[in-house]
Amino acid sequence: MNRACRVGLAVLLLLAWAGVGVTADGPLDTARIEQLSGLKGQLNQRGDVFKLSAPRTDAAVHVSGWPLPPFMGLTSWAAFTPAPGGAMVMGDIVLFQDEVNPALDAALASGLAVSALHNHFFYDQPKVYFMHITGQGSPDVLATAVRRVLEAARRVRQARPAPALGFGGPPLPERSAISPQPIEEALGEKAQVQEGMVKVVVGRQTRMECCEVGADMGVNTWAAFAGTDQDAVVDGDFAVTEDELQPTLRALRQAQIDILAIHNHMVHEQPRIIFLHYWGRGTASDLARGVRQALDVQKGGPAAPH
Repeated sequence: MNRACRVGLAVLLLLAWAGVGVTADGPLDTARIEQLSGLKGQLNQRGDVFKLSAPRTDAAVHVSGWPLPPFMGLTSWAAFTPAPGGAMVMGDIVLFQDEVNPALDAALASGLAVSALHNHFFYDQPKVYFMHITGQGSPDVLATAVRRVLEAARRVRQARPAPALGFGGPPLPERSAISPQPIEEALGEKAQVQEGMVKVVVGRQTRMECCEVGADMGVNTWAAFAGTDQDAVVDGDFAVTEDELQPTLRALRQAQIDILAIHNHMVHEQPRIIFLHYWGRGTASDLARGVRQALDVQKGGPAAPH
């Protein structure tokens, strides 16, 4: 079963749980999609695609000092096309840094998959990120999910009109003093220690066109801890297969660990490896448990709940 079908199945199960009927295959009800999403769209009849657009006009963005118009790439969009179960949606959501994880949470909770998260610009102020989404199933559910993602971002801006400049919280101590043993026990791996910081690396294997590549070639999951045992930060990179991406995202978010980027580091590898970068703050033990929960997903453990 490919990824699109798995996402579609998840949406269908969500529908069954909610008691909502599944729309049969056929032409899209574009007026209904507009109503449920709260956005206006345009139908490309030749391609049978209905595309919703939402320009970001609520905050000025400058690239290298130049005011960037929404036409130049600051427009969120979601495109619908008929598919088994009703429709398929693909989209790209324009977000400021403090909106990313609330919007990502809304996407996952609504049955959408998040397939990429990255920047499109250099020297942008405030920094802008783009979150790619996809899903398959009832057009009603998909359109409602798109609305919920955008509403999550709007709530952040309503609470704080200017995008945040940091994660918040008091500054970390200048010198780190993380105890390695509890982290090693939580993650089941020997740690590297340097100047009070602790780092654990878990290798993975894939194959490029020429040869096998693993941890030393950059195919690895890692977690680095700094601060103190009671007030720590963790940052790192998860190397996941396409099948593991969504449950790993849910596991990290359940542990209140922020997702910073989702992208590829290689091409033509088999199996394909996706890398997601993350950052969290809390006690070192809680952070280690959150990372372990996400690692367990890769080892066939239970996925984090939606």
